[in-house]
Formats: sequence, structure tokens, C-alpha cells
Amino acid sequence: MSVALLLLISQQAYGQSSAFSDSVFTPVKEHSADRALMYSLIPGGGQIYNRQAWKVPIIYGAFAGMGYLIYFNYDKMVDFRDEYLYRVNHDDQPQLAGYENYPRANIYNMYQSYNKNFQLMIIITAGIYGLNLIDAYVFGHLFDFQMDDNIALAVSPTLQPMLGMQSVAPGLGLKLTF
Repeated sequence: MSVALLLLISQQAYGQSSAFSDSVFTPVKEHSADRALMYSLIPGGGQIYNRQAWKVPIIYGAFAGMGYLIYFNYDKMVDFRDEYLYRVNHDDQPQLAGYENYPRANIYNMYQSYNKNFQLMIIITAGIYGLNLIDAYVFGHLFDFQMDDNIALAVSPTLQPMLGMQSVAPGLGLKLTF
């Protein structure tokens, strides 16, 4: 008796012949802009969640390019800083080959220039990361937006009444249908 009852319960709970539809038990999974934003904390994750995986190589290409520029500017900044400090402490004697023809003031100016570029590249990289987050969030909101192909703009001449006067003025009327 208990085995038959167990078989009957398991058939109704897990079987295909249940009286209830599977859609009753399966919750509808809505697309969430907040979830896209959270996934995008790892760059490109939100774009994949939004089914826009074609943007991922663009994001990582931008990060790779900025990484190279950060490295390049940092490397040059350190070279010019070391050269400047060496010259200050050793009576304007050059340390690195290739910098013999630069005066000390130019070495310092080059150091300052590469330092500013280095800092700017870091700020731009942070901006790219922010754009990655904004893109995922905005397109997460627009994921279910349906655009109809029947959008039209009609331009027609109109007559507009003038305020406080008994006359009319010609104008153009725009009618947007979607």
C-alpha cells in the first residue's frame, strides 16, 4: 500500500502527465538591468547578459590599448625622472644613453609631460570602465523594448493662430506615427 502511494505521488510530482502545466511552476525570468550592471563589474559580463557579445572585443581592445599607453607613459616617466635625479646629484652628467643632448630643464619637462600623460591614461581607463557599466545598465533597461518598423514622420503645412491677434501665421506641422 505505501509503495503504491509513493509511486502515485512521484508520478504526479515529477511525471509528464501532471494535470498542471509546467509554466505554472516555472517562474518567468525577466531581464534585469541591475543584474546586467552587476555582471558588468567584470568588463563585458553585462554585455554578454544583454546578448550583445559583439561589444566584448571592443571593451577588451580599449582596455588593452589603454594598458599599453599606461605602461609606455609610466616607463618613459621613470626614465626621465631617474635621469633628472641623477643629473641633479652628479653635476649634470648624463646617466642613460640617448639623453646626452637634452639639457636638465628639458629632462624635467619631459618627466612632467609623461607623468601627466600617465595620470590622464589612468583617468581615461576609469572612464572606459564607467562607460562599460553604463552601457550594460542602459541596454539592460532597453532589452525588452520593441521597435516597430512602421515609424513615419509626416510634414504638412499648417496655419497657426497668433496669440492676442485675429490673424494666423503659416507654419509646418510634424506628425510622428509609430
